[in-house]
Amino acid sequence: MSRAWFDFSEELQFFLPRPQRGQRIPLDFRGRQSLKHLIESLGVPHTEVGRITVDGQEVSLDRLARDGEQVAVYAAGRGLSVAPRFLLDNHLGRLTAYLRMLGFDCLYRNDYRDEQLAEILQHEARLLLTRDRRLLMRKVVRYGYCLRSLEPREQVLEVVRRFDLAGRITPFRRCLRCNHLLEAVSKEAILHRLQPLTRQYFGEFHICPACGQIYWKGSHYDRMVELVRRIAEAG
Repeated sequence: MSRAWFDFSEELQFFLPRPQRGQRIPLDFRGRQSLKHLIESLGVPHTEVGRITVDGQEVSLDRLARDGEQVAVYAAGRGLSVAPRFLLDNHLGRLTAYLRMLGFDCLYRNDYRDEQLAEILQHEARLLLTRDRRLLMRKVVRYGYCLRSLEPREQVLEVVRRFDLAGRITPFRRCLRCNHLLEAVSKEAILHRLQPLTRQYFGEFHICPACGQIYWKGSHYDRMVELVRRIAEAG
């Protein structure tokens, strides 16, 4: 039986059982075990890990652990090394709408199974957003984030801060329903689809070429603009 000792940075304490938080954690193991496997056995997904040092020397997640080693695990830094293209699990519909409102590419369905999410990640360079730690621990997940909050508005702030997205916000360019980029459309082309008051008071419209949803700057628009402003400032 071998034993290694693990210290986690403050940002990663969230994932540890309460009795282990703020402490150096001893972990016994047998045979050839990678640091990734041991770190995840303590509850910390590899997608949340940035730098790792062993006895002061930086190492990779795939390195095999050795008896008596002191392992320091640091949280991933802010920002993104890939384009901000997200995949969200099926509990995050409201967060999806907020991120699409900000202009971000978000793939979402409310009936995705874990196997389907994993298959998508094998073919597309997307960042997985979820509260399911075990899902983030799958080897196929290269980029991901475990949301801390249960509240959608807090979740969108988490994502914007974690990935330093405030400067990349381009609001109201995506369909909130299906994620497709919107296109300007003349009022005359959609007149037959508009309610009488909408025809009377509004003249600027956009349409989703994929699902046909029509958008205009109605009574809700000012509230959405203010929400975007607050998110960008908080981010």
